[in-house]
Amino acid sequence: MQRIILFLSVIISVRSATAQYKPMDPGSMVQFKIKNLGFSVSGFFTGLQGNIRFDPAHPDQGHFDVSVDAASVNTDNSTRDEHLREENYFDVKKYSRIHFQSTKILPANKAGAFIMSGNLTIKNTTKEISFPFTATAGQTGFVFK
Repeated sequence: MQRIILFLSVIISVRSATAQYKPMDPGSMVQFKIKNLGFSVSGFFTGLQGNIRFDPAHPDQGHFDVSVDAASVNTDNSTRDEHLREENYFDVKKYSRIHFQSTKILPANKAGAFIMSGNLTIKNTTKEISFPFTATAGQTGFVFK
């Protein structure tokens, strides 16, 4: 059984006074860790794009609609990365983006912590996922981890 853990490390900039944000690239990435057949592999994706609406005082009104460049997969092993880009895995020639759209954001049990649920689409297959994240305010937006 495979288990994937995603870490969203996003630096964003303010787009307007209505708490609309855009990911800043470079500096933003989606980190992952997968356990399969007793092995643990971690890596990241870059090329983050999309729109984020977020207010920590009203997380239920927030929304993430973001994607990453599937070909940017980096596990610190170029042979494995090329294999992951092929048709059997991410098929980056046909499906160039990995997309996430949130459906619910709720506060968690400590300040600055939240739980996000949404739909993750990889290779035209969509699955509902949930994960915790933190939001740290910066000068021009938030850092999400």
